[in-house]
Amino acid sequence: MTDQSPSRADAVAAAHARADSGALFAQLARRVSHRTVSTDPGAAATLRDYLDGELGASLTALGFECRRYENPVSPRHPFLIAERIEEGAAFTVLMYGHADVQPPQTEKWSDGLDPWTLTERGGRWYGRGSADNKGQHTINFAALEEVLALSEGRLGYSVKVLVESGEETGSPGLSEFCAAHRETLAADVLLASDGPRISAESPTVFLGSRGTTLLRLRVDERERSYHSGNWGGVLSNAGTILAGALASLTDARGRLLVEELRPTGIDPAVRRACAALEVGTDPGDPALSEGWGEPGLSPAERLFAWNTLEVLDFLCGDPLSPVGAIPGTAHADLQFRYVRGSTAPAEVVPAVRRHLEARGFDRVQVEDRGGMDATRLSPESPWARLAMDSIAATTGAEASLVPNLAGTIPNGAFSDVLGLPTVWIPHSHPGCAQHAPDEHMLAPLAREAMGIMAGLFWDLRSHRP
Repeated sequence: MTDQSPSRADAVAAAHARADSGALFAQLARRVSHRTVSTDPGAAATLRDYLDGELGASLTALGFECRRYENPVSPRHPFLIAERIEEGAAFTVLMYGHADVQPPQTEKWSDGLDPWTLTERGGRWYGRGSADNKGQHTINFAALEEVLALSEGRLGYSVKVLVESGEETGSPGLSEFCAAHRETLAADVLLASDGPRISAESPTVFLGSRGTTLLRLRVDERERSYHSGNWGGVLSNAGTILAGALASLTDARGRLLVEELRPTGIDPAVRRACAALEVGTDPGDPALSEGWGEPGLSPAERLFAWNTLEVLDFLCGDPLSPVGAIPGTAHADLQFRYVRGSTAPAEVVPAVRRHLEARGFDRVQVEDRGGMDATRLSPESPWARLAMDSIAATTGAEASLVPNLAGTIPNGAFSDVLGLPTVWIPHSHPGCAQHAPDEHMLAPLAREAMGIMAGLFWDLRSHRP
């Protein structure tokens, strides 16, 4: 007699069929139409409606108990917690997503595209939030729905969901909220999706993110500028001082010169993971700058396993209408990105100050303008291995294991505050134009991601940590 019980292959096929039928597109189209711009004070009601009427209603239909919570730090950016607790569950998975999106920049989109109307064109789904993050959490919840349907509502593990609505404004209150609701959010692992794959063709698992500290360097020599002919050579130039200070922080090839901010080495497991990674392989990616950054490292090691300091802007005088005058003030904004275990966030500004003072730049002020902590789960974690093995079983190919995202996400709320191992499986790609006009998700990638997540949710049914 043939066993007619559903199989893993059935779950993956059902997830693919959902993408092929247009049902996934229709669901995402409805979500994209919600104008959930977290930087817009007038969008507070829209954000609440998305959490309650859109996601809350959808998750309630899957057996979740949902509740919206106020944000203790930023009242117009609430949270949603959904719980689906199974009796006798072997473990609990916490999932995460964010409801908010960047401003639409409507006038800059290509002809025929509207940021609030999901539009298919050439295998791409265009719309604000299609890649960041509505498309990604929609895929995860839809794949879970297909597995639940084939499992007759019994997974063998519990699932909790946390959705925030202020990620695009720096996740205000997220860490405080997680700390205050530690018991409600207690789980064994975080499984979430955000950010891009390493390339469109390569399914990816990443285990954290580099931290970031924003700095402003400022020189205030005098309140006004003075004629460069009458006073040149006897008055200090704020721009010259600041340029010299910046040149002392990195060399002409971008190598970080602040010794206290340099990593002492690369973890062997991280180095092994980086050895399998190629950077900048998608069409449209910029050509890598030969010899830029830390000498002796591969591009992947520079991006995922090292610290960098980037100048974001430099302002003195009037660059749009220069005049023959010595500027009295100048400032520059910088971004320091760092990997887990290399730098204590509270030491970044003091280290920069000490470095500048030792080189005679004591008049340069250094201001901390905020940031996020670095996080990283070991690439040798059993949870990472489970995700990698599951993806290989679904796709027939080894996924790219990225030790940490080169950018920064609010992973510290989960890894440090809640103490969870964190496994991220992104469904976007580097050229998705997130935060920009013509943001899109690749239709073939969305289909593949549906199968990947259905396979993973199915495999978790037999997992015993």
